[in-house]
Amino acid sequence: MGAHRPGNGSGRVDARRDSQSPFAPASSAFDAGSGFGPRADDAAPDVGASAQPLTEKRVLPRELAALRRAFELSARGPADDPNPRVGCVLLAPDGGVIAEGWHRGAGTAHAEAAALAAARAVGSDVRGATAVVSLEPCAHWGRTGPCAVALADAGITRVVFSVPDPNPVAAGGTQVLRERGVEVIGGVAEASGREALGDWLARQVAPLPGEVGARPQVLVKMAATLDGRVAAADGTSRWITGPAARDHAHGTRARVGAIVVGTGTLLADDPALTARLPDGSLADHQPLRVVMGTRPVPDDAAVRGPGGALLALRTHDPAEVLRELSSRGVREVLIEGGPTIASAFLAAGLADELHAYIAPALLGAGAQAVSGLGISTITSALRFHIVDVHRLGDDLLVVARPRPPG
Repeated sequence: MGAHRPGNGSGRVDARRDSQSPFAPASSAFDAGSGFGPRADDAAPDVGASAQPLTEKRVLPRELAALRRAFELSARGPADDPNPRVGCVLLAPDGGVIAEGWHRGAGTAHAEAAALAAARAVGSDVRGATAVVSLEPCAHWGRTGPCAVALADAGITRVVFSVPDPNPVAAGGTQVLRERGVEVIGGVAEASGREALGDWLARQVAPLPGEVGARPQVLVKMAATLDGRVAAADGTSRWITGPAARDHAHGTRARVGAIVVGTGTLLADDPALTARLPDGSLADHQPLRVVMGTRPVPDDAAVRGPGGALLALRTHDPAEVLRELSSRGVREVLIEGGPTIASAFLAAGLADELHAYIAPALLGAGAQAVSGLGISTITSALRFHIVDVHRLGDDLLVVARPRPPG
């Protein structure tokens, strides 16, 4: 957990997991009386029955029960604190609870450190233990040291957490832990975890230049071949990825407040921009369908059909789009295409998370995933750190967040 975490950036890995995935919450571990679950979107699959994250080990029932307890512990923290409210439970190798901790407010020990201190106070050995945390352990040196380092130094061998840290200043704990040989599973029951964090999440995105207040969180999605192509030389792009990846993408659509495409993609592909279930029916939640660009939306365009409301914004300015969506109460935006629009948000520094679906195919020619970033030398490359990697049928999903400059 970060010491202050006031920065920008946003991240989220989709919490709706396949029942065969190690991310799958067990309904028995989250009973209706907990206040944090089960949430319908915790349990609903979004990656298809064949999809498996790269780690093969499952989250154990006792770890899910400990996560529920971590949510409850987090609620003991002050609601008006600038820091997130976080809870942590340490489990012995035999499944028994060693110690618990939660963050009591700015300047106090983070939840993980509090739990380690509680274990030391009673002489408990935490070597080989599992830490179950409501928020990804931080990798940030602030008024206190990084929780990821503290856990690894203490001999913790496994970490299970709910919500990936959306703040690039404090994020990166997963990488630190794995580099030290700690097994990490994240994104568990994330919808419940986000509910437990409350409004703190919305405050983690930097405002637009010259404005006050959080802007919508921006997810940039791209589906590309191994050689980085999003369409063939003749312009065809359906389908680069397989059914499992497409089902996963629809699960993300069913979560966000708005989907944004450019008029180029609209005229070339005529997408409906709906969120659909695996059987092809419309999901209960349909995002606002946003088309940005100066060309008009045809009267017979698919985006005018059943689904979310249509909003045509005659602009090429990403900041203007976010400003309008923010005024409409949208908190999370999915940028679906095409390369020009994705590149515009990336170049403007307005991409908080990248969802790159990679298909094991080669085209050799055709449109590239991004272009026009204004980068001429390797030292100026936009750098990301990987939050998670999932196997979706034959495809891979790489979830990454921008690295902070410097």
